[in-house]
Amino acid sequence: MPYALQPTSCHGGNIKEIFLQQESVKIVVVDDLPDAAQALALLLRLDGFDVHVACTAAEAVVLVERERPHVVMLDIGMPGIDGYELATLLRHRYQDDMVLIAVTGSDPKMDRVADTFAIVDYHLQKPVDVRSLRRLLGPPDREAQVEPA
Repeated sequence: MPYALQPTSCHGGNIKEIFLQQESVKIVVVDDLPDAAQALALLLRLDGFDVHVACTAAEAVVLVERERPHVVMLDIGMPGIDGYELATLLRHRYQDDMVLIAVTGSDPKMDRVADTFAIVDYHLQKPVDVRSLRRLLGPPDREAQVEPA
């Protein structure tokens, strides 16, 4: 059973403020399972977001550099460079210039997952609860119910 969206850190990722400052919000979705990445991207596109998909951390690094997204949604349990390493790299390189959201099917009590949660702004459990996602990413005319810690 999915659990609600959780703010996880004190980084500057306030998504509501992004909407107030931008006409179009760019999101990069990173997941090693192409079907999962494309399904999430489709949902986000239907809500009006400019979405790009990467299936490896290496692809994500290139895509983030090129697109400069406002939000990166990343899977933690990827082979090779995993979500923890990707989040660490993005946070180091871009600091708080983008909102990082971990999306995982792994147990939140696992060390690697908990370590990732300390780096990102929010996390969602797979399967992603659409209401929680929309509450977080909804445009400014929707009532925001979640703020970063």
